[in-house]
Amino acid sequence: MRKLRFALFGNIYQPKKSVLVKKLLCALEEREADIFIDKPFYDYLSGQMLIDAHPTGLIDADATNFKADFAVSMGGDGTFLQTASRIGDKGIPIIGINMGRMGFLADVSGDDIDATIDHIYNENYRLETRSVLQVIPLHPMKEGTSQASSQSPEGEMEEAPYALNEVAVLKRDSSSMISIRVDINGEYLATYQADGLIVNTPTGSTGYALSVGGPIMSPEAHTLGITPVAPHSLNVRPITICDDAEITLSTESRNHNYLVSIDGRSYTCSEDIRLSIRRAPYCIKVVKRPGTSFYKTLRNKLMWGSDIRIEG
Repeated sequence: MRKLRFALFGNIYQPKKSVLVKKLLCALEEREADIFIDKPFYDYLSGQMLIDAHPTGLIDADATNFKADFAVSMGGDGTFLQTASRIGDKGIPIIGINMGRMGFLADVSGDDIDATIDHIYNENYRLETRSVLQVIPLHPMKEGTSQASSQSPEGEMEEAPYALNEVAVLKRDSSSMISIRVDINGEYLATYQADGLIVNTPTGSTGYALSVGGPIMSPEAHTLGITPVAPHSLNVRPITICDDAEITLSTESRNHNYLVSIDGRSYTCSEDIRLSIRRAPYCIKVVKRPGTSFYKTLRNKLMWGSDIRIEG
């Protein structure tokens, strides 16, 4: 049996799911795998779940140089997004074990853990590549600096964060809308008066964007979605564009700043900072078991096409 190296990341808010963690650890230990556990998750396993784990090593919370054949995300889709953020451009395939509710990305159930690990060792699986968004804040020009290199005020986003699901520009208060100008490859599209605007990948099309009326996209589609959140005008609707486009957002608000949510990570930006959103130079690899498909997940998770008049 070949030697494999697994990096484990997990949700630290679900102590009742300790049996699933034990099941995974046993399955990997039986195959003499090298197991590296994210240190916050390890501290949670030993301190809260009281699991006596014996990893090969730990991954520091801010580590960027770890290596693995596979990464395992134990939690819901939010945990999967956090794991994807940690993996970044390393190209490590991610196995999503569902310990949450919906589990659209984390689609391996507790009952399927042993079978999934068997599939891994038997090389009976496929990899889906998921596109990622890169966000570049364009700061006001300062003498001797470029827009992308100007420093952000304290508390604002890092230089170029990435998103597997979506980038959402949102208002900071509940009393007034914000104005968001959208340019695509330098050409003006529209100015949205709304509570916010979402730019999403196909992976993110079943997330926040779907809840505000955006279209569902197949994961292999080379598209991006632009969906307004509670728009003031009835003549603006979601639109899909080619994912090789650069989207520039310019925002105005009454309190002169706005929120940016990047896969659930929130930042504050002043309105003089524009955002350039484009496809990242890398993809995230997702492990899929035999017999699974995006369309089957749509039917099972979202009850796609179900007719209660017939099934009732």
